[in-house]
Amino acid sequence: MNSISLKLTRSFTTDVGSMEKQVVDDSDEDLMCQYCSGSAGAFERLYERHKGGLFRYFVRHCSSHDLAEELFQEVWIKIVNSRQSYQQTAKFTTFLYRIAHNRLIDHYRHLSSAQYAMRAEGDNQALVEESGAPLLGESTLEQEQKELAIKEAVNQLPFDQREAFLMQQEGHLSLAEIAEVVGISRETVKSRLRYAMNKLRQQLGELKL
Repeated sequence: MNSISLKLTRSFTTDVGSMEKQVVDDSDEDLMCQYCSGSAGAFERLYERHKGGLFRYFVRHCSSHDLAEELFQEVWIKIVNSRQSYQQTAKFTTFLYRIAHNRLIDHYRHLSSAQYAMRAEGDNQALVEESGAPLLGESTLEQEQKELAIKEAVNQLPFDQREAFLMQQEGHLSLAEIAEVVGISRETVKSRLRYAMNKLRQQLGELKL
């Protein structure tokens, strides 16, 4: 992660002078607008806020840690390159994960059909209630063991279900935001999340989600 930060830092604006601002409590959208106006500190704050969730999104989609790092870096470079053309038409997280989603899809399209992840079983599944707090992140040994079991179970989900689950859990996107990123209906997102949660419960047995 440090090497990624170093590479990205080289792409930041270096001559900001008096344009540099305090960016402690600003919204993501405010920070992106500040970065577009020349504030490297605003970009750094955005990166710190979202690097963990975005990196885990890729790690849990990809079999290769190196590939996850490559995709992760490419997304942030695209954010940097969008500075001159960025327009605030959606939440920053929606903008960020749309880029991540598209990059992931591009990656899978370059694989053979045998390697491409299975699609979800259909869009007319039963609806699910909004799920609660994120599952991951505690640090005790017992929780780390549970997290490992969850990661392994998530890897077994079909692509569409896994993507919806990770966008919600790691990106903290709402159902409407996931729907906007992927280009599907909110009800389809709910159905994919229900199937994902049901399969995780089946695989994890007594582990309470």
